Amino acid sequence: MRLLLRLVAFAPATLMLAFLQSDAASALVGASVEAGPLESSQVVLVTTIKRRSSGFCTGVVISPTIILTAGHCVHRANAIAVNAAAVGTTPQLIEASAHVLHPEFRDNAAARRERSIDLALLRLNEALPAHFAQARLSSRAVTQAGELFQILGFGLTQEGVERSAGRLRAGALQAREPLSRILLWARDPQEKGFGACTGDSGGPIFDADGQVFAITSWSTGAGNKSCGALTQAALIAPQRAWITKTIASWR
Repeated sequence: MRLLLRLVAFAPATLMLAFLQSDAASALVGASVEAGPLESSQVVLVTTIKRRSSGFCTGVVISPTIILTAGHCVHRANAIAVNAAAVGTTPQLIEASAHVLHPEFRDNAAARRERSIDLALLRLNEALPAHFAQARLSSRAVTQAGELFQILGFGLTQEGVERSAGRLRAGALQAREPLSRILLWARDPQEKGFGACTGDSGGPIFDADGQVFAITSWSTGAGNKSCGALTQAALIAPQRAWITKTIASWR
C-alpha cells in the first residue's frame, strides 16, 4: 500500500493521462480504431514510478493476478500498479507486489546494439475484476513476411503530445524482413505512418487466431521521429518456458 500511495502522490500527470476518456484521447500513432471488447478485456494500463519520475505502458492479462509487459517499462521501478477499472469508470489501481525481468533483458540494448528479450512479468497483490479475461499465448514462433497482425496499446496517437494518450486503440501491422526467431518487425501495410509509440510498449500483438504472438518493445519513425515507421516486438513462443517457470515460482 505504501508504494501505491507513492504512485498516486508522485505521478498525478501520468495518472491523468492514463485515464483520459474523452473522444480526443487515443493511442498508437497514426490511424487507429477503438479496441473491441474481447481484446480490451485482455489488456491493462501499467503505471510506474522510477525514482521521482513517472511513466506508463501497456500490459497483457496472463491470469487474474499475472501481467506480461515489456521489461524496459518496469526496469528499476520503485512502484508499479495497473488500472483495473472498466472503461469510463473511476480508476481502480492494483499494486504489483513483485516483478521479474526476463534474464536476457538488457537495458538500452538498441543503442548498444545488444540482443535483449524485452519482457517482464508482474504479480498483482489482488485479483483483477471479473470483466478481465486471460489472453491466449501463441506457441508459434514462425512468421512470414506480409503476415497481418493486430496491435493494441494505450500510447500516444501524436508523437510528443502527451494528452493524446490513455485510451486503448488498435490497428493493423504487417510483418516485414528481417525475419527473426526472437523478434517481430512490423510496419503499416498502408504505408501511412501507423505504428507503436510511447506508452504502447508491453502491449499485445495478436495474430489472426486472436492469440498474443508478440509483445511490443520498440519503435522508430521517419527522419528524426521515434514512431510510425517500424514497430519491434518480442515473440512469445520462444519465451513460453520462462513465462511458465516464473509463474510457477510464485505459487
